[in-house]
Amino acid sequence: MTQDTSSESVQKPRVESPTTSLLSMKSDQPPAFSQEPLPDDNKEVESLDSEDVLKITHNLLDRRSQTLLTVQQDIKAKLKHRYQHISEGIGHHGNQSLFKDIYTELYITEGGSGGLNNEHEVRQIEMASKKQTTQETSIKCNDIFKTLPVQDKPIRTVLTKGIAGIGKTVSVQKVILDWAEGKANQDVLFMFPLPFRDLNLKKDQYSLMQLLSHYFPELKEIDSIEDGETKTVFIFDGLDECRLPLDFKNNEKCCDVTKPTSVDVLLTNLIKGNLLPSALLWITTRPAAANQISPECVDQVTEVRGFNDPQKEVYFRKKITDQNLANEIIKHMKTSRSLHIMCHIPVFCWISATVLEMILNKAEKDEVPKTLTQMYSHFILIQIIVKNRKYNKVTETNPKELSQSDKEMILKLAKLAFQQLQKGNLIFYEEDLRECGLDVTEASEYSALCTEIFKEESGLYQDKEEDEEENDEKEEDEEKNYEEEMDDDNNDDDDEEDDDNDEEKESFKLSDLHRRAVDQALKSENGHLDLFLRFLLGLSLESNQNLLRGLLTQTGSTTQTNEKRVKRTVRYLSDKIDEESSPERIINLFHCLNELGSNSLAEDMQTYLRSGTLSETILEPDQCSAVAYLLLMSEEVLEEFDLKTYNTSEKGYQRLLPVVKTCKRALLGHCGLTEGCCSDLVSVLSSPNSQLKQLELRDNDLQDSGVTLLSAGLVDPDCKLHTLGCPSSHPGPKYSTPTPDTV
Repeated sequence: MTQDTSSESVQKPRVESPTTSLLSMKSDQPPAFSQEPLPDDNKEVESLDSEDVLKITHNLLDRRSQTLLTVQQDIKAKLKHRYQHISEGIGHHGNQSLFKDIYTELYITEGGSGGLNNEHEVRQIEMASKKQTTQETSIKCNDIFKTLPVQDKPIRTVLTKGIAGIGKTVSVQKVILDWAEGKANQDVLFMFPLPFRDLNLKKDQYSLMQLLSHYFPELKEIDSIEDGETKTVFIFDGLDECRLPLDFKNNEKCCDVTKPTSVDVLLTNLIKGNLLPSALLWITTRPAAANQISPECVDQVTEVRGFNDPQKEVYFRKKITDQNLANEIIKHMKTSRSLHIMCHIPVFCWISATVLEMILNKAEKDEVPKTLTQMYSHFILIQIIVKNRKYNKVTETNPKELSQSDKEMILKLAKLAFQQLQKGNLIFYEEDLRECGLDVTEASEYSALCTEIFKEESGLYQDKEEDEEENDEKEEDEEKNYEEEMDDDNNDDDDEEDDDNDEEKESFKLSDLHRRAVDQALKSENGHLDLFLRFLLGLSLESNQNLLRGLLTQTGSTTQTNEKRVKRTVRYLSDKIDEESSPERIINLFHCLNELGSNSLAEDMQTYLRSGTLSETILEPDQCSAVAYLLLMSEEVLEEFDLKTYNTSEKGYQRLLPVVKTCKRALLGHCGLTEGCCSDLVSVLSSPNSQLKQLELRDNDLQDSGVTLLSAGLVDPDCKLHTLGCPSSHPGPKYSTPTPDTV
């Protein structure tokens, strides 16, 4: 953070003061301060010459500088105390590790837009998991404010995007801790972390100085922070958790750091640069909420991409002290592509390490998890063991025998997750818990599933709220609640039926539940029910039901009946794969088949791909979808994807289009594509994770309407396309599209 951050507005020249020179000094090297007394008589002051006035002025500035440095050291000590440990999702009550012992460098890239991204976060992870062969600018978190050579102005505001659990908050923690310990950014005098989840709770009016003093009482030693006097960094973590309107258009203008107003007005004016225009701002967010900040207020966009493959292994070896066990865990994670992809999320690495360390250390090992449903089911049970050991002093280690209170609490948390996930809320407040019959103190015992932020002596986070730790786990909790509710709905007339038919009836009811869930997920515009569906269907396997027999409703079904139910669900998924028009939705249906252990179609296509004989086979549309699924799940970025090599119909070609975003060069010419394929191509062009650089579309009948759609995709800020081959209906030579920075 060592660049000029002066405001663009014209400022009066001023004499270099000791305060200004302090910014280039290390904080542990204060200057020698003058101890000469100041005159207290007005007449004596009037008689002073200019040299005496300058001497007195410097003396005053020295005293203020000393005060600022004292306040800085107090704030650094507080932040060091708070951030030197990492909880890895287990919150205030869990066993904490020293940050320096567990921290693993994250992969952060520069570039992209701050626009809205409705792409489901699991799909973003699948794309990010591919080996990146394109030239991307990686950034260390301590360097996010450094001006790049391509930029012609200093960076004031950085927006950092990243999906849930990918490491945004840990990156913030790293920057703050390094500053507090004197390891980085020592030209910064003050660093103020202000999480949105806490700012949401501030209903009173504050001036900026009052708000900062609320979190940092040490600031009461100084009247105000003057713009340009100090180098100050504000860190706003979790924009996606913000419940403030952030009305940039209509909020009143505020330029006075001592004028009380609403927190929303303070934030919008600080971000716009009306308040402290020389201050630096760092805002983190999930991609879907990035557009809450006006693009003209953002100087640089970065993205936290989580762990790349080498970083995953580094993390496991840091987390697991037994290196033989760490190697065994790494080897197992590589055997399941779906698990290995999810390990790009640091929180999932922690969950996996927690589960596998316990399972592999047991004398009688349980079945090692190979799917997401199995991994999260084991994790929930392990956390119940940890809770009972800590709070109830229970020594029993069999998680399959749950107490009634444990079952009731988990089902209440599941109800909370079910309701809030449907509302799109990630942060739950005390009133949300009460609506589900939850007591805050009791719920906080389940600290790995739900973390409570308590009032602390530091002045930060002085109000209570609940935070669901990992979105995927929340969705699995939702499935439990969903099944409970659907069972209640279907129990009205059971007592009047013949007992001999009860088992078969139960089987059909659950199959109907699955069909209804599949239909709802397919209607979801942005795929937010995709993981819900994968977990729900995964819970229908008898092995997973046995694992969670203390939580799930006991149906009394035999193994044979359960197998029939799974076969019905597999058949329904296969029918939907054949009928569905959205290639993206179809990909998730293959994930569901994988959770059920019934992905025979994909396995057959994998055999064809390996044999090299796929081009000799006439592919049906569902087979094309299986090929697309396999290519998307591959870790490699394709250099070239030639659609003509596949022998299929236009419907089959359309099923293959999602593969285009995973390649650098796509040859789609002479394939008989029509305007119906253009919307899928636009989603590829506008995807932030697309690798596509060259696109050939010659001799396709796209019509004017299709070309109009493509034009919208070409001007999207996230479009990385360099070369486009014209369709035959609009003849002309190949031309180069503008690069993203010139669009």
